[in-house]
Amino acid sequence: MHTLSQLKSGELTGITRLSLKENLTEFPLEILTLADSLEVLDLSNNQLSELPQALTQLKKLKILFASNNQFTTLPEVLGEMEQLEMIGFKTNQIHTVPANSLPKKLRWLILTDNQITQLPESLGDCTRMRKLALAGNKLTHLPESMSQLHQLELLRISANEIKHCPEQLLSLPKLAWFAFGGNPFSRSDIQNQTVPQITSDSYKLEQVLGQGASGVISKAKWLKPQAGLPADIAVKVFKGEVTSDGYPEDELQACLKVGNHPNLVQSLAQVNEKDHLALIMNLIPAHYRNLGLPPSLQTCTRDTFSEGSSLSIHAIEKIVAQMQDVFNHLHDNQVCHGDLYAHNTLIDDDANIIFGDFGAATMYHMLTERQQQKIKQIEQRALDHFIDDLLSICETQDQNTARFLKLQQLALAA
Repeated sequence: MHTLSQLKSGELTGITRLSLKENLTEFPLEILTLADSLEVLDLSNNQLSELPQALTQLKKLKILFASNNQFTTLPEVLGEMEQLEMIGFKTNQIHTVPANSLPKKLRWLILTDNQITQLPESLGDCTRMRKLALAGNKLTHLPESMSQLHQLELLRISANEIKHCPEQLLSLPKLAWFAFGGNPFSRSDIQNQTVPQITSDSYKLEQVLGQGASGVISKAKWLKPQAGLPADIAVKVFKGEVTSDGYPEDELQACLKVGNHPNLVQSLAQVNEKDHLALIMNLIPAHYRNLGLPPSLQTCTRDTFSEGSSLSIHAIEKIVAQMQDVFNHLHDNQVCHGDLYAHNTLIDDDANIIFGDFGAATMYHMLTERQQQKIKQIEQRALDHFIDDLLSICETQDQNTARFLKLQQLALAA
């Protein structure tokens, strides 16, 4: 994080990344003094509502974040900045996206949690787009031109008002991670009761184990004995608002519809109170660790791994076999996970995995048989990428084996 005083004093001359969070109501023109070097500009968490035309002077700027501000219109000046590749305006008050506000070289656009009712057909001109986040808006339909987004790999359209299944998306050749719950076309009245309902005063939350966009997972202990349930439990308390992936209620229902599987976190009970939505789960043993890390700004949609990470071909084969079984279980239950990644997978020293994070999951039993097959094909690409990502950290001595090449052929299908 930088300060405005540092910028004004010239202390930041030559930097490539600038982050300012000072309750700004106007764009600081001093930023323009960094025109010869600035590549990443983060103005999130301020009170900005417009950007100046002079922004075009930042000829090297590739990434602009302006989330949690007061914008009501996506600034048209962005469309004049041909070099921009990544734009993030999450959680503003945007209701209008002008046709000329989208630079053609965009690879990544985040407009989550706004009030957008319509997107321009010019979106289809952004043919380099790989990642597009539109959840939590008021969209009733999507541009037909999106059929031209042949590079699009990750798409979030959950928690909108889209009335009909957007057919133009289902045949996109590279789409692999797709979240579409919480729309009229994907809405389900089914309330899955595969686990008992309990009250929130049945347990006490202890230390936080982790948190994501949709909620916080904590270790917990029972305050009231629960027949048939294990003593060691974890509780995910949902935050209650729309997330980058969709509605927490949809996540809960998808988890319950999937049911139990040896490689999934087991759901034990649910809490469905007015101000408290929660899922009680088995406590994952402490010796499990994350298999991968989330994508970076550079990889965009593909997972990353800790430096020095490696796996034997035997371990990779075992992991892949387990994930393929999970994949079949999910789709046998007509649930698309939407986020099939190594970073959502836990692993132990014997290459046993536990797969989780259903924030982007969507039930799709209400779609036509043809549409259901398309959804499964989309997620099959995510599984193929998962295999490919694991092969990227395969131990060197295993990379020329027949077993490696066999898995590589599977991954190449993506």
